[in-house]
This record gives sequence, C-alpha cells and structure tokens, in this order.
Amino acid sequence: MGGHGKIALLATPMLVAAGHEVSSFIRSKEQVAEIEALGAHAVLGDITTTSVSQWAELFSGFDAVVWGAGNGGRGGSELTWAVDRDGALATIDALEHLQAAGGPVPEYIMISYLGATRNEADPQDGSWYAYVEAKKAVDKRLGTTDLDYLILGPAALGDEASHGIKVIPDDATGLQEKTSRELVAQVITEALGRRKLPASPLAFVDGDNPVSSI
Repeated sequence: MGGHGKIALLATPMLVAAGHEVSSFIRSKEQVAEIEALGAHAVLGDITTTSVSQWAELFSGFDAVVWGAGNGGRGGSELTWAVDRDGALATIDALEHLQAAGGPVPEYIMISYLGATRNEADPQDGSWYAYVEAKKAVDKRLGTTDLDYLILGPAALGDEASHGIKVIPDDATGLQEKTSRELVAQVITEALGRRKLPASPLAFVDGDNPVSSI
C-alpha cells in the first residue's frame, strides 16, 4: 500500500529486479503509467474506504504485504487518523481474518519510524499528534498478533544515496544520524528475499555494513 510514496517508488524496481512480482496499491489513475513503467501492476483503491473483507480478498493472492502508505499529518488530523491508523489497522484485521480462516497468510512489513511506540506529542498539535498516536496504535496492535511481521524503524528520512546500514537498538534516543529512503527500500527488498523475516522491530540508520547483515 502507498505504492506511489517515495520509498515505494524506490523499492518497486529493486523488488522487480530481485524477481518479485509487485502490485502497487495507489489512489489515482494518473499514477498508473508511472507505476507500470517501474515493472509493477497498479491496483487502484482508497485506503480510507477499503473494508477489512476487501483487504482480505485482495491479500489472499499475495505472499507479502508492505505498508508504505501514510498521510503523516500533511492532509490534516482527520485524514491522518483515517489513513495512518484506521487504514493500517484494517489491513492487520484482514490478515488475522485470513489466519482465522486457515488459509495462507502473507508476510507483513510495516514501515514505521524509530521510537514510534514510545513517542509522545502535544494533543494541541493536531496533525502531528494524530500521526504520533496513529503510528503508536498500529505498531502496538501489530505487536499483539502472531502474524509473520516486521516493523521497520528508520530514523529521520533523507534522500541521499545509501552506502550501507547500521542496526541500532529500538530504544535509541538522541540520534543525529539519518536513514536514507533508498536504504529503507533496500531493507525491504532484502527482507522479502529471505525465507524468514528478520526479528522485529528492526531499527536502523545509514552506516557502513552491507544490508545483507540485517
């Protein structure tokens, strides 16, 4: 989900090059050509209106699901709650529905951020508060499941090129380091190429170690 986001646009050609078939969930017909040019199949839909049963039906045909969507407060608190919290929670409910039905359940990668389950924000800071609380609720909810999942915890994101990774404690604070979006895309590709997802959560910043070391 969030197939037209910055990280998804970087990860899609990497995944295709690694031999994966990629479907990108996007909201606009105008984005289809760009997605298809990257080698992916475009799936049109609206995260805010897709029901749990609809997600379950969609997910039943896949081996893995990556949540890369997010309003992040940019469209106001109401949309942030709808996308970052309610939309994401609906996908988790859908995976548990598949699990309860006894069918195959895709792996799930959640792109979050470092310290999401502990971060606090002022309720008066509407959009940012909504984002902080939404991500917290989703990560905590995912942690209560026995799904095969991986929560990614990058630090502040940047657009510089990736030159390697440094895995850090999930409770690290006061960091000056950043995490390039390209590195997040590389981590997704590495994780989905393995027979088993790495231990969750996985917190990381730009470093010198190969991504294969995660």
